[in-house]
Amino acid sequence: MADTKREVERKYEATPETRLPDLTRAAGVSAVVHRGLTELDAVYYDTEDFRLAASSLTLRRRTGGDDAGWHLKIPVSAGVRDEIQAPLTDALPDAIGGLLRSRVRHAPVTPVVRILSARDVHHLLDEDGALLAEVSIDEVLAERLTEEGHGTTAAWTEMEVELADDGDPALLDAVERRLRKAGVRPSAAPSKLSRALADTAPGKRRRTKEERPSRTAGDHVLAYVRHQVAALVELDPAVRRDLPDSVHRMRVATRRLRSAFRTYRRLLDRTVTDPLRDELKWLASELGVDRDREVLEERLRSRVAELPAPLVLGPVDARLELTFAARRTGSRRRVADVLDAERYLALLDALDAVLTDPPLLPGAAGAPGDVLPRAVLKDYERLAGRVGHALEQRPGERRDVAMHEARKAAKRVRYAAEAARPALGKPAKRFSKRMKSVQSVLGDHQDSVVAREALRTLAVQAHGAGESAFTWGLLYGEEEAAAEARERELPEVWARASRPGLRAALKG
Repeated sequence: MADTKREVERKYEATPETRLPDLTRAAGVSAVVHRGLTELDAVYYDTEDFRLAASSLTLRRRTGGDDAGWHLKIPVSAGVRDEIQAPLTDALPDAIGGLLRSRVRHAPVTPVVRILSARDVHHLLDEDGALLAEVSIDEVLAERLTEEGHGTTAAWTEMEVELADDGDPALLDAVERRLRKAGVRPSAAPSKLSRALADTAPGKRRRTKEERPSRTAGDHVLAYVRHQVAALVELDPAVRRDLPDSVHRMRVATRRLRSAFRTYRRLLDRTVTDPLRDELKWLASELGVDRDREVLEERLRSRVAELPAPLVLGPVDARLELTFAARRTGSRRRVADVLDAERYLALLDALDAVLTDPPLLPGAAGAPGDVLPRAVLKDYERLAGRVGHALEQRPGERRDVAMHEARKAAKRVRYAAEAARPALGKPAKRFSKRMKSVQSVLGDHQDSVVAREALRTLAVQAHGAGESAFTWGLLYGEEEAAAEARERELPEVWARASRPGLRAALKG
């Protein structure tokens, strides 16, 4: 069992002589209460090659204080981290181990640093005595536990100001102004672990490998691929934690990778990338089970909510909940199983291998301004053919299928333009925006097709249970009208998106 809390804090340099200034002069603070001294003992874990530290993740097993146990800290934004806590056990709890899997794969995590802290704690209270923030001054002793540099120590003093749950971030600004006036300055280290690793590193401090500037077409494509692979890895813990929109974003990353490998197949060896495309398609499909359920549920619930109350006949909300509750549980379990599967971990390893030893073809050495537009426009021509085919079809199932195929092509050309944007600039941005408008119309049409299928099933189930099917039929008609509206809208949207001048600008 693991609990999560949002940690919002700021760190400052201090010395053993540092004393708190009068923080009751900070806006909103009425009292400062000394809570005494606490001794903390934490062992930090990482892989041999420090994969967690490279991702700014912190894993520790801590004793002392009122939150002893295993802690995993995941960065959210500057000064903000989610802290996942699990009970104090000898072995790493599965609830936390799973959140690390996309980073560590099969590599074991072992102790890398031990940090002892003598923490002097003060509470900042408002006029009603409610906690606003906790201020601590820590005397820190760090010892390196890895083979290389084992036993090396470092000591320093730092100050932390951590906002209380649901606190106002403006308080941190007010407190910082008082600290700066007293000569206290922000810390250069984002965490105790990062400072400990730097101060106890044998020889020169490790430097992050700098990426060389993108000069060739291949450089730009690899940079895009690298960004999407990083997104997959970073979103893995969020998907496991069932955070909002995480499955959708992870699925989009898989699609962008597949699109890049296909669009730029004259730059990257297909004998390497085609098998990866197949595996990415598998992953996107597995993620889609949960995402498609989520989209459909949101659409149907919003449709019901928009209806006047007299038109909602029978236990409509109850049937929706009955329908989607089981799907929700089953799809979440399926996603968790996929992320724990060896097939998924092998895919991540294979993607890393592409970035480590890129399978570049001779065409990858070409100038971005020459090579990338040709690849994007080739995808565009494919989209144009599919849109034309869809517009030729009579309303009905064949048009629905044709519009769905056009939608997939629109996504691909949009992603292709996104990958080329760093090299081609504003023309690629405008091109991508136009393709997104086409994708949106086609996407809403497809969502309506899926919704109609679900509404028909719900109507049959309601009728079989002796309930009124009126509302489901009414919603079916609304979805039918929505689809017809998108079909009427498509020619105009496509005409704007396919203006010749925009394609000419992309070619430069």
